[in-house]
Amino acid sequence: MLTVRSLQVLLAACLLLSAGANAQSPEAKDGPGELAALLQLQPDAAKGMKVFTACWDCHRKDASGRASGVYPRLAGQHSSVLIKQLSDIRSGRRNNPNMRPLASTLSRNDVVDVAAYLQSLPVSGTNGKGPGSALAQGKQLYDRDCVSCHGGNGEGNGAKFYPMVAAQHYQYLLREVVAIRNGDRGNSNPEMVQAVKNYSQGDIEAVADYMSQLPPPKR
Repeated sequence: MLTVRSLQVLLAACLLLSAGANAQSPEAKDGPGELAALLQLQPDAAKGMKVFTACWDCHRKDASGRASGVYPRLAGQHSSVLIKQLSDIRSGRRNNPNMRPLASTLSRNDVVDVAAYLQSLPVSGTNGKGPGSALAQGKQLYDRDCVSCHGGNGEGNGAKFYPMVAAQHYQYLLREVVAIRNGDRGNSNPEMVQAVKNYSQGDIEAVADYMSQLPPPKR
């Protein structure tokens, strides 16, 4: 019997196929090889807006995600980061079984188009924040271990595929840092694995709390 979640996945996959409006067969999804090809394509954000309509139910129409952390905020994220993560999910390099069937329906043009559209969106609304009870500890850890990659204001670095972490949902940040520490994410940057491998649960909660409190970087 199909569960509600299964029906949602099936419906979303059908919508993505129609939104892409591409008649060609899906391209090979081979991780690093596909990423290089994706980065050579010219994006069309207007087409990406149409592709993203199939994602509204989960990530919301404004791409603000869910405070529960099940779905991250995507609005304003670097397009290069989104392209890499979608490529990694499609190839299985990043462990995301819920998203993989949907990402796999996208053509390469769909991937770069939707990434360009999401980057263009304002970071609107409020994000799910942590309790704010260990911000000093979180800042100390962030400044020591995270600032060189994610920036002083959590703005990230698109050229190096470092995501913007400012204004991301606390629960999402918490889950992903735990997955990186435990080796469950799959495509984790080795430098980040090294940085957080000795973090306690309290350390992770503190640094995720701090990042969630950072305001969206000014464009």
